[in-house]
Order: sequence, then structure tokens, then C-alpha cells
Amino acid sequence: MKISCNFDAGSIEVVSATGFDDIQLRIRKDNASDFAQWFYFRLQGAAYETCTLRFLNLDETAYPSSWEGYQAVASYDRMNWFRVPTRVEGKQLVIEHAPLADSIYYAYFEPYSHEQHLNLIGMAQSSGLCQVSDLGFTVQQRDINLLTIGHQVESDLKIWITARQHPGETMAEWFTEGLITRLLDPQDPTSRALLDRATFYIVPNMNPDGSVLGNLRTNAAGANLNREWLTPSEEASPEVFHVRNKMLETGVDLFLDIHGDETIPYIFVAGTEGVPSYDERMAKLEDKFKHLLRLASPDFQDEYGYDKDAPGAANLSMATAWVGEQFKCLAYTLEMPFKDNDNLPDDDYGWNGQRSLRLGEAALSAIYGILQELR
Repeated sequence: MKISCNFDAGSIEVVSATGFDDIQLRIRKDNASDFAQWFYFRLQGAAYETCTLRFLNLDETAYPSSWEGYQAVASYDRMNWFRVPTRVEGKQLVIEHAPLADSIYYAYFEPYSHEQHLNLIGMAQSSGLCQVSDLGFTVQQRDINLLTIGHQVESDLKIWITARQHPGETMAEWFTEGLITRLLDPQDPTSRALLDRATFYIVPNMNPDGSVLGNLRTNAAGANLNREWLTPSEEASPEVFHVRNKMLETGVDLFLDIHGDETIPYIFVAGTEGVPSYDERMAKLEDKFKHLLRLASPDFQDEYGYDKDAPGAANLSMATAWVGEQFKCLAYTLEMPFKDNDNLPDDDYGWNGQRSLRLGEAALSAIYGILQELR
């Protein structure tokens, strides 16, 4: 029996693996911070054996209460992922599963590798409708990719979409893949109508270093990028520094920041109620966008989510609040679950990459519906 994680986004610590019925593991911290929640590893040599995998340190993870009701994901080929029986016992998370092959992968959520990211960039560019540029470098000198889709004329509305500020929230890049693929489809009437009036600026992965390192929330320097928007630096948070500068250059009429939430088993959005400039017009825009997204996707709901900020109490170091206040525009954080979507559950797969991708496709319909009211 062998356990390994020395691959893109791999992360686990092996305490003991002397018997199939008592494999002891620890969830590893991010490389330069204390956040711990993401895991992704390969188990070999256990075909047809009932394996009990125990994660010993739930009390040290970033969201200890989130594990209740959670089911881990597994795959034999890293393309098809499914949920496996998972339970909480005290301070331990226990996976009990009998693999049907000698090699199986287990993960916190369906991964989205750096190779997939590069393939997405290549696909977008080959469409002939997308310009690929690099805004700068990450801490570890990876490219910060920007996809620009549209005519880039002054009169165009400027739609900005960022994803995966928190690298372990891989559903965010699945979402952008769906949105980008539909937007680049010349046979899709909604996409064609959108590109007649808007230019899209999309950063599919804000945190490529953290993604490759197998981090949950931080970049290679240990910075939580979604707390860096007020005063980013090229040293600690170059990803935000460069994206923010590009936004100041282009302007923003609509902003979506795509995330995943560990605890709440629903799809929901969080707006800019707490920023100083929030007014009745913005409240109506938010309500209309949510209504349109509910119509576009039954996966979305607006009953469960975060508490709204009190007037003037928004944290302007967060992307949605900073962008919404800086550009006086409609800005939303969109959250998807690591568990299942209790609004429309699926016992076999829970919330997964393909469902995230479909939500990204549906989001374009909501954006189209609000387009005429953004300015």
C-alpha cells in the first residue's frame, strides 16, 4: 500500500498506513499560512480492500464545523469523480471505501489542475474571439492570465469576472470554463448579443501558485487574496495588484467574483450592501440580477447565504466591496458549495465540476438580462 501527493495540487500528511483498516492522515496546512482544509492524494495497492482512512486533525482545520454532512470525492481516472461514504467521529473525518482498482485518488473537491487551466486558455485563444494576455507574475513567477473577449471599444460595457482567489475553491474555475465556452460559441444567440454590447475581462485563476501548491485559501506568500484589495503589493499579493491596476485602466460595469463555501450547502450571492455608495438603484439592480439567475438556473437560490453587511460596514479589502465602491457598479461574490446543493441534491455526485460549469453557462443569461441597466 502506498499514499502519495507529489503532483499538481496534491496535499496530505501520512501519519500511519500499516493496515487497510486504519490509515491515519493529517490535512496539511497551506504552504505559508495556518489554513488547512484541502486534501488530494493517491492511494495504491488497496484494490477490493475495505479501507478506513482517518483524518486526525479536524479541530485544526479552517472550518471545523463544516465537515458535518460532507462527503469526500474519489476518482480512478481523475476525470470522473464521485462521492464516497464519509463521516465525522469526534475530531476525526473517516472515509470508508473499497476501491475497485489498485490506483484511486481522493480529494476535498473535484480538482481543476494547472494543465486544465492552460488548456482552457489555449481553447479560448483558438476560438479567434479571445485575446490572451498576461497581467504580470505571481510570487513564484507564474503568469497571471487575462482573457479579453469582445470588441474592446470605448462604448462597450465592461464585464469583469475573477475566480479562484482561494485556490482550493476549484468549483470557481469549473464555473468560468462553462461561462467562457458558452461565450465563445458563435451559434449561441445570448453570447452573440452580449458581445455586441460588452467586452468581458476574465481571470479564470487568480491564484495559480496556491492552486499548484495544494493550498486552500492563500498564495505562495501566505496572503489571502480576498483581503488584499484595498492595499495590494507586488511582493505579497501581486495577483491582486496587477488585476486591480487593469480594472482601473478599463473601468468596470459589472463584477462577479466566483468562490466556494465550505459550510453552506447552497448556491448564493453576496453583494455590496455595506459599501458607502450603496443606494436604491443598486438594490434594485441586485434584486433583478438574482431574479434573472433564479430563472436561468434552478440551482440558484436567495434564501440561504451570508448575513448582509450593515450600512457602511463593508470590508473594503475584499474584492466585491472594493470593486463595487470604486466603480459604483453591480458587484457580487457568487458562492458554490463543497458539499451538495440542498436546493437540488444529487446523492451520487453532490455539487461537482460539471454542475459548476453549467451554472457558469447559465450566468450569461442573467448578465444579458441586466445589461441595459448597468449604466
